[in-house]
Amino acid sequence: MGAQAESRAHLRKAREFLDAARLESERDLYTAAASSAVLAGINAKDAICLRLTGRTSKADAHRSAVSELAAAGPAGKALEPTFRRLLGLKTAAQYQSAPISRTDATKAVDWATRMVNVAADLTKA
Repeated sequence: MGAQAESRAHLRKAREFLDAARLESERDLYTAAASSAVLAGINAKDAICLRLTGRTSKADAHRSAVSELAAAGPAGKALEPTFRRLLGLKTAAQYQSAPISRTDATKAVDWATRMVNVAADLTKA
């Protein structure tokens, strides 16, 4: 699969996770919503990087994912703080026992929405 087709595939996954995050949030499943939002953001990052640079890293190190996005060009650089904040919820949402608050889940969904929208705009180009 070429980079552009792979970018579209990641965008589809990002949208699916974002839809799940919204539904989970509506059902007061805030930890699940934050987790799905993080996954939406990661897939949006992959779509953006593939679209702008033709490649994306699959490393588990989230700092490198933030750096990769920032290095992808002006659109990626503009999303760097959003992606950093979103990834900041990953450990709490996916690995820690404490639940995620409604406020944090709402922020996560908003951040993921921003990233998915940019990925969608770039993929149209």
